[in-house]
Amino acid sequence: MSALKDKLKADLTASLKSRDEVRLRTIRMALAAVNVEEVAGKAARQLSDDEIVKVLTKEAKKRREAAEAFRGAGRTEQADAELAEQAVLEEYLPAQLSDEELRKLVDEAVAETGASDPQAMGQVMKVVNPKVAGRAEGGRVAAAVRARLSS
Repeated sequence: MSALKDKLKADLTASLKSRDEVRLRTIRMALAAVNVEEVAGKAARQLSDDEIVKVLTKEAKKRREAAEAFRGAGRTEQADAELAEQAVLEEYLPAQLSDEELRKLVDEAVAETGASDPQAMGQVMKVVNPKVAGRAEGGRVAAAVRARLSS
């Protein structure tokens, strides 16, 4: 079993004992999402830590989007609950890149590919995505690449 999944299970037990409801339901949801991903496809398999990070990133994004929708509908209590769950999930994710770090990675990728116009965005994304790997949201990376290539 992966170290991250072990940590999630240990934290589930700890939150159960401490009666931390937000952490408990969030970790349960995260483990359920990991289990669903493990049995998806033709054969069940164990996910690596990198694959678990991708699942947790997807779940954190769902929480952020749900919070925005709830806030837009004037349901601040539900929005706050979603943001609390997102905060718990982010504890298990790698630290997010700052704008400056992301800009530096994009500049390196542009130099590496020799891209000069927006049509080469796919080539740059192909180079920069593995370097970013879970430390920045895809839309944010795409926006940085687009801004760099159109300047």
